[in-house]
Amino acid sequence: MVHQHFMLVPVLSVAENVVLGAETMARGPFLDRREANKRIAKLASQFGFALDPEAKVGTLSVGQQQRVEILKALYRDARILVLDEPTAVLTPQETDEIFALLRKLADDGRSIIFISHKLYEVLAVADRITVIRRGRVIGERKPGQTTEAELAELMVGRAVELTVDRGESHTGAALLQVDGLRVADDRRHEVVPGATFQIRAGEILGVAGVAGNGQDELVEALIGLRRPTAGKVTLDGRDVTGASPRVMNEAGVGYVPGDRHRFGLILGFPVYDNLILTSYYRAPFARGMLREDAAVLDSARKQVSRFDIRVPSPTVATSTLSGGNQQKVVVAREFDRPLKLLILDQPTRGLDVGSIEFIHRQIIAKRDAGTAVLLVSAELDEVMEVSDRIAVMYRGRIVAEMDGRTADKSKVGLLMATGGDSNPAEEAKA
Repeated sequence: MVHQHFMLVPVLSVAENVVLGAETMARGPFLDRREANKRIAKLASQFGFALDPEAKVGTLSVGQQQRVEILKALYRDARILVLDEPTAVLTPQETDEIFALLRKLADDGRSIIFISHKLYEVLAVADRITVIRRGRVIGERKPGQTTEAELAELMVGRAVELTVDRGESHTGAALLQVDGLRVADDRRHEVVPGATFQIRAGEILGVAGVAGNGQDELVEALIGLRRPTAGKVTLDGRDVTGASPRVMNEAGVGYVPGDRHRFGLILGFPVYDNLILTSYYRAPFARGMLREDAAVLDSARKQVSRFDIRVPSPTVATSTLSGGNQQKVVVAREFDRPLKLLILDQPTRGLDVGSIEFIHRQIIAKRDAGTAVLLVSAELDEVMEVSDRIAVMYRGRIVAEMDGRTADKSKVGLLMATGGDSNPAEEAKA
């Protein structure tokens, strides 16, 4: 099975990752490297992609790492491949290359189960489409006999608008100004070597980039979860460089984290508690040291209704909700208050098209209320659909900015993959 998040060991070579767990090429506890390299090179050549068996996986692009995952399955002569969201973090060019590979695998007689919420990709690559909703098969279609709209309706159970009407933005003064921000990761390696950008009131700035190019560290530095090593962050004229999450929250910053389970929710808590995680100590939810339970429950019921959270009661444990409804809890908590800046990190990751439609509408509404919005997403389609301006991030640097309405998808994808370098192979060696 090929997962969205690759199960690879970065410090090992391609050959070592491919044969990991396989014993056919081993002599006792040792790898027969020559024979393994020979077989891997033959497989790669047979299916039309070049990989150096001796290259360290950590030096490869995300698209190349995905090929290594597929090679692992082919090395074991797998006849059935299950690919779970295999294009989630790939550029459009890498996605096309993966599709070409999948067609070759199918022509070779292998069966492929392609799991994806990207309807246009399913229509492009599949021979037969099965729609599942709540664990049940709802219907089957042939790609030439259906549309994205029909598939979306089957998935959700109602008509879905696949493209949000973002309208025109009416921008005001710059609310967020980032100057020369430098940020290191947990290993103290500088992964953001000087980011500079601004976001105006009533504007959505989308950050496009392949996952792992410093986006996580940038967001953490802006929200107060990670201290920058240099640079300056100004919010509405106030220096907030290195400020704590509490200070940023009280300054009018909302944050939807990329991992709702680890950073957005306390799953064992009831829904009503999760809806006030950032405001439990303030009126009307608290009076001094005393909690106002009636106010908490009353607010929760209103938010459940307003944000269409499908839950029998706000008193149930948040862990019992679907992923889409859990995300709506996070969105309701962060959106249901006046904000100067809203930071969104992968806000629709793993959600169905109905939940995506809803959250996109809420983002546009927040922008129209005058909030500055920073949208970070590995989904290029999402960035291009929602953003007023797009900033492309490559190896921690903002390498290009462009208008969201006129941006060319292929150009953005190329910038994501190479940073603007016309020779990605030479860039990878740098």
